[in-house]
Amino acid sequence: MTEDDGEITVNPQIMLLEQVLGEIAAGRLRVPRFQRPFVWRPDQMLNLFDSIERGYPIGSLLVWETNLRIPSLDRVADIPIPPPPQDGPAAYLLDGHQRLSTLFGNLLKRPQVDSPEAQKEWMWQIYRVLRNREERVERFRHWKKEEPPPPNYLPMRSVLRTMDFLAYSRKLSNSVEVEALESLLDEAEELAHRIKSYQIAVVRLKGGDLRHAVEVFSRLNSSGQSMSPDQMVSALAYQAEGDSLAERIDAIREGLGPLGFGQLTSITVFRSILAVSGEGDVLDARWDVLANRVRGQLADSVEKTEKAIRRAVIFLNEHVPVPLARLVPYQVQVVLLTAFFHHNPNPSEGEIEELVRWFWGTSWSGFFAGANSTQVKNSLHQMQEFAQGAIRAPWDPQAARPFPNRFDMRSARVRAFILWELKHFDARLSESGRSIDPVAALSASDTNAYQHVVLGTSKASHPANRLIYPTEPGVSVRRALLNLEPDIAHKVAASHGIPASALQCLRGGDGEGFIIERARFLESSEREFMESMRIETPVAHSGEADIDTE
Repeated sequence: MTEDDGEITVNPQIMLLEQVLGEIAAGRLRVPRFQRPFVWRPDQMLNLFDSIERGYPIGSLLVWETNLRIPSLDRVADIPIPPPPQDGPAAYLLDGHQRLSTLFGNLLKRPQVDSPEAQKEWMWQIYRVLRNREERVERFRHWKKEEPPPPNYLPMRSVLRTMDFLAYSRKLSNSVEVEALESLLDEAEELAHRIKSYQIAVVRLKGGDLRHAVEVFSRLNSSGQSMSPDQMVSALAYQAEGDSLAERIDAIREGLGPLGFGQLTSITVFRSILAVSGEGDVLDARWDVLANRVRGQLADSVEKTEKAIRRAVIFLNEHVPVPLARLVPYQVQVVLLTAFFHHNPNPSEGEIEELVRWFWGTSWSGFFAGANSTQVKNSLHQMQEFAQGAIRAPWDPQAARPFPNRFDMRSARVRAFILWELKHFDARLSESGRSIDPVAALSASDTNAYQHVVLGTSKASHPANRLIYPTEPGVSVRRALLNLEPDIAHKVAASHGIPASALQCLRGGDGEGFIIERARFLESSEREFMESMRIETPVAHSGEADIDTE
């Protein structure tokens, strides 16, 4: 790769949407391979078309025009596109892949699937429901059924080309009453006009090299969401052959899915790769310097990270345990554990015990709350030294924060409480005495799995007022607890951490007393566990659930 001469120039312009799509179809506007694959949900695709019809802005595009040849996709929205021009510059889409793929895949002529059984087929079959102008009714819909859609479903693939639109009009005229035809055609023509005349802002970069383009992108932030670090380094350290870094990261996350960690964030995996590659500053880095440093060893670092992060997740699953990625109090904990298992893949029992204590201690104390790059860098260094046997512990213990007084999953202290609760009450029973799997409930419903017991009290948001307790439709958790058969009532309640005193308050109509009694019991039980882990307990018995999600 050679650099273009001169500095990069920025040229904002306005283009018709149809012109932009034509550039893609001609192969002149390319999607670089370091971009993430198409990941938009069907509802996002529908909302995009709705915004265009209403005349709402959909964000600008960022395009880089250069004589350099960057590896790019040969299919967009599963439609083949020609290779880039042999002579002259090509343009590469740096921001706008998801939006343009949605529009390109639905507006351009493509084979119609009669029975779109798979999402990869029906997602590209968007229709505008004519006679559907009501604000609260979905104007655009996918068609997933085997039978043809109703006549008043205007396919988006028929909008741009006049011949396709006329073919739809003839079909419509043969299917509806004459008195309804004119209004339907008027509505269809109005939509076609809006899409054909829709203008989109394009920020066109010219000249410079890839480093300049990425730097401009990170500063312009044209879509309100800057390029992610793994994409930046993918761009700056790309290789003509093989998967991009972003693709490798997605593959790592997919491989962790069976362990409950498929939702581990891309940035966490990326930072783990940095730690394994020897980079000390995993939070902040100059992407061009970092790319030069890792360009030659990126593939090797990714492979090593894949093994180390899997060991880290298995450790979390089996020894803490942490069943789901979303319950990890601080994502940087995964990064540091990955670094440990990279340097020490087969730790001793004593080292495992110390890691468990480190995990609970840093979670309870808020050790990484608001941690800056220097603090994380020091923690990474300590973890590496611990892995190599140079020090006895990877952290300086701090006292635990008080029991949270509000249930908010954005709080690391609340997530630590949930992990303790899942561990401590691991044999929960339903109202019939059957086992309840709280992890399965969390996987399916996230925080909605935790339901309120008592409503209408100032303490309603307290963690002690939340239970994972599936009930019959229309039956509240409170009612289900009150209806427990006498012979199993205390056994079922105890399996959920409800002491007899709390159950008695609930039966007596004292909802706030129920919360107070259960909170006292949970807080005391958690303190006992802290003491067994040799963690300094908090001075206060209750405190704010600080929102400290990274």
